Amino acid sequence: MSAVNTITEATQYLSFKLDNEIFALDIDKVREILDYTAITKVPRTPEFMLGVINLRGGVVPVVDLRLKFGMTETEKTVNTCIIITEIELDNEKAIIGALADSVDEVFDLEPDQIEPAPKIGTRLKTDFINGMGKKDDEFIIILDIDKVFSTDEISLVQNAGSTVKAEEEEPTAPITESSKEEAGVVCHA
Repeated sequence: MSAVNTITEATQYLSFKLDNEIFALDIDKVREILDYTAITKVPRTPEFMLGVINLRGGVVPVVDLRLKFGMTETEKTVNTCIIITEIELDNEKAIIGALADSVDEVFDLEPDQIEPAPKIGTRLKTDFINGMGKKDDEFIIILDIDKVFSTDEISLVQNAGSTVKAEEEEPTAPITESSKEEAGVVCHA
C-alpha cells in the first residue's frame, strides 16, 4: 500500500527548492529552519555529507540533498538554509540538517491533490517519494525523509557526528614550559 493511499486528511508540508525543482516534507518531520552557517567538514564521509554544525551544544550532521539526488552541489546564497529534520530508521530517531537552496512556505494539501510516486522501471528506486503534490499548476515532489537515506548512510552520518562530539569533549592538558619542550616548541623572548 502506498503512502498516498494512507493519507485521509489534509496534511501540512514545508516546501523548499533544490535547483529548479520544488520538494516538500511533512511538517511533522521538521524541527526548525536555520540560516546557512559554517559547517565543519568531517573526513572520510560520503560526498553528500557536508559535515556537522553546532546546534545549541549538540552536534548535527548536515547533508546536501542536491548531491544526494545526483544534482550539482548547492551554491551558498542569502536564501540557502538548513532544514533540521527528525528521521526514523530501524526504530531509532536521528536529527539531520538538510541543505536547501531556499525554503518557500508551509501549505496544506488534500489527499486528492497528491498522486502516487511515478514508477520508473525496477532499477530506479522511488520509495523515498511519498507522492507528487499538485499546487497552482506545479508538481511538488513530496519526500519521505525516513527513506531518503539507507541504514548504512545514517550510521555513517551519525558516527561522523559522534566522532566530532568526542573530539570536542576530549580534555586537553594545559600548555606548560615542559610540554612545549617535549613538543619541540622553542620560544625566544
